[in-house]
Amino acid sequence: MKLQEYLKYDGLGLAELVAKKEIQASELLELAVQRAEQSKSLNAIIIPMHEHAQQRVQGPLSGPFAGVPFLVKDLFQEYAGYPTSYGCQGLKRVGYIPETNAEIVNRWEQAGIVTFGRTNTPEFGIKGITEPDAWGSCKNPWHLKHNSGGSSGGSAAAVAAGIVPLAGAGDGGGSIRIPASYCGLFGLKPSRGRTPWGPSMSEAMHGAAIQHVLTRSVRDSAAMLDATHGEEHSSLFKIQRPEGQYLQLMQQAPKKLKIAFSTRSPIGTAVSKDAIQAIEHTVKLLTSLGHEVIEDQPAIDGMQLAKDFITTWFSQFSYILSQIRAQYPSRDDDFELDSLALAAFGAKTSALDYIHNLNNWGVYTTQMNQFFDRYDLYLTPATASVAPQNGEVKTPVWQKPVLKALLTVGQAHLLTQGKLVDQIVRENLKWVPFTQLANITGLPAMSVPLYWNKQHLPLGSQFIAPFAREDVLLQLAAQLEQAQPWFPQYQHIKI
Repeated sequence: MKLQEYLKYDGLGLAELVAKKEIQASELLELAVQRAEQSKSLNAIIIPMHEHAQQRVQGPLSGPFAGVPFLVKDLFQEYAGYPTSYGCQGLKRVGYIPETNAEIVNRWEQAGIVTFGRTNTPEFGIKGITEPDAWGSCKNPWHLKHNSGGSSGGSAAAVAAGIVPLAGAGDGGGSIRIPASYCGLFGLKPSRGRTPWGPSMSEAMHGAAIQHVLTRSVRDSAAMLDATHGEEHSSLFKIQRPEGQYLQLMQQAPKKLKIAFSTRSPIGTAVSKDAIQAIEHTVKLLTSLGHEVIEDQPAIDGMQLAKDFITTWFSQFSYILSQIRAQYPSRDDDFELDSLALAAFGAKTSALDYIHNLNNWGVYTTQMNQFFDRYDLYLTPATASVAPQNGEVKTPVWQKPVLKALLTVGQAHLLTQGKLVDQIVRENLKWVPFTQLANITGLPAMSVPLYWNKQHLPLGSQFIAPFAREDVLLQLAAQLEQAQPWFPQYQHIKI
């Protein structure tokens, strides 16, 4: 098999070739490594795992993805005995090596994949772009001046470029759907509790964060969800199992769906012409397929939801940073300025404020359940614009000296007082204001690649479904994929 032929297959397609003995897993690995070398300019793969991969292809492999090259995100997807950095200079410096596999990794391995590297991610996954000080920017395969998004940016760049047909990803505030939107991929965030976090964690951020994959085909995502879903001993949440296999369920045409849509930013920030045009195009496509599409949005205070998300995220991150500092000798320059500031903000959140914030999460869940009494799905842009340029999303110039000064005297939390907190929320989320709703409510959501602009940069359409209805999302995605195939778009990527 030549490289150009390798690029034409999704994961299940490659696995079928291996099963038929038309190619060996070792040959697929060679092709993946070849494409990775060819795509070095992306800076997608930061920690190689070639020794592990070589051992895997020499032994027997079974499962739906037996022999398929794979990459994992360098965040919460640990392999025992292999370095992981969480995108952090400090953990990179001390050479942190986990002692156990993450459970999601075990399930991927049981599905037969061959992991040969870890992918770039922002420090602790805290940003919607991938530009960590520890590893540098991860570039977008569609246009190298642009970023791949975050926090699963390295995985997204690798999949879009054809290094691998699918890769590990995670989503705590949009980190699957944002890079899927920027890189023209299919990105499904499952429902709260659908995939495991064990053995060292029972959940992440009250179930707002969930792990899955980024793919070029819908069926790869469905098949991998079949292979990984379900609780384990550490699980805090147990979710209703599907009535059948997702791979089979997605082959059934969806019923006529009543879909609400909106292009308005929930935090009142600007939405690009590209994002509006992407949704207008998707609405026309849905209508042509027989679905009813109505402009409407849930009765939710978007700015308050964003504040509640930020409060939880800042507080959780403050705890993570304190745990790392307790375990490893660290210096302030081990962590990025933005990270230190977020931790400082989070450390000053009172218990009363935090509980009030979590109670609000329940309110939003109720409001979405009421919304879904009238609609089957909710459609928005996945992102407010196409991928920003590298270096475009950064801490405002005015904030940096203020942050440094306040951090020095232990008063950075003062920036969250008064109207400044609204400004911080808008600055942090103006690029990606649509994704946090599904995380807070625990609802499944997906970004579907249906639009490319004149510069051939993609922008995804986000669909949110009622709780535990990944089957409806996958059915609709398969229908959209058949009506407007996006796989041919990848041939336009030139690296």
